[in-house]
Amino acid sequence: MSQTLTILKHSGSLPHLIFAVAIIMLVACNKQDSTPEPTPVAGEPIVVTETILNNRDIIWGMDFLPDGRIVFTEKSGGIFLFDTATKAETALTGFATDADSRGQGGLLDICVHPAYPTNGWVYAAYSSTGGFINLVRFKISGTAITGFQTLHKSATASTWYGHYGSRILFAPDGMLYWSVGEGGSSSYGGPTTPHSNAQRLDNNLWGKVHRLNADGSLPTSNPLLPGGLRNTIFTYGNRNPQGLAVDATGNVWETEHGPQGGCEVNLLQPGSNYGWPYYSDGRNYDGTTISNGHGGAGITQPIRSWSPAVAPAGLAFINSPTWKSWNGNLLMGSLGRRQLFRLVLNGTQVQSEHTLLNDAGRIRNVKMGPDGHVYVSIEGPGRIVRLKAQ
Repeated sequence: MSQTLTILKHSGSLPHLIFAVAIIMLVACNKQDSTPEPTPVAGEPIVVTETILNNRDIIWGMDFLPDGRIVFTEKSGGIFLFDTATKAETALTGFATDADSRGQGGLLDICVHPAYPTNGWVYAAYSSTGGFINLVRFKISGTAITGFQTLHKSATASTWYGHYGSRILFAPDGMLYWSVGEGGSSSYGGPTTPHSNAQRLDNNLWGKVHRLNADGSLPTSNPLLPGGLRNTIFTYGNRNPQGLAVDATGNVWETEHGPQGGCEVNLLQPGSNYGWPYYSDGRNYDGTTISNGHGGAGITQPIRSWSPAVAPAGLAFINSPTWKSWNGNLLMGSLGRRQLFRLVLNGTQVQSEHTLLNDAGRIRNVKMGPDGHVYVSIEGPGRIVRLKAQ
């Protein structure tokens, strides 16, 4: 500003004065438009965000191949490879022709087997014609899908094409965990609910988290359920689970949508009942009460519940020292609030809650990359954003 005052002092003509005023305005605009550098906080990372893929449909599932490429699904149909270095995109051919994207369905999650270099398996979940939910696996040969196998398909349909789940996770115990929403004909909770898929303990897939061998078969170590049953069910009473993650000790965590409120983060305990459709902290969409709180005989309480609803989606634990004091925190995407939450845990309890991305769009998925960065898929338009810690 002192330079500007000097110009004014020595300007003896109208052109000089106009030039001086322009200089003042330029300095002021530059000052106003400048973005201050984030203030470092001791022990915390500075996060830099970068959009690496843009203008896509809803990117529902994504995972990493050993060479660092991302394999991702679009809800409307299609599986793609994306090279994060060259930004090259490649469409894969040969997926099932009965995929149906009506309602909340379509091509859903995708998961690369931890032993991919030796077995080449990739797993996916999708809804098929008529509202059925499917778990499949296949291999990738160049740009073609080969060796396609259907591991499970629901015997009944989600006739309203909603609440499919559906996340896929391999845990350190070598087991495949697959979350499936309640399906059925509607979503209505309480003692007068017209259906209770999530409480059925037979081979009904809906409303559960399933624990499977890699080939889809039943592990003999699965929990014994009430009535002496043992099948693929790991937990039940789950409404619409759209996030699965495993912590450093091997515990599996899950997020699920509530109706009007009652969205949950759960620590999954083998053989546990999480209450839906008879227990929820939320209310039905018509405003009626579901239950008086979430507690009941034999019902497992959520670790954290949100009301109003946040529509939680993807879930991932930070597991890189580059994230400093945030290492070990739990990241959760929100479709409803369009935020990325960072949950600080104290053991198995949520100690504090922070917002990492705000009003970024509907955050569908969160993944920790093998490079130590966080990858987030966001809707409107479909894109992948990479978060780097410095």
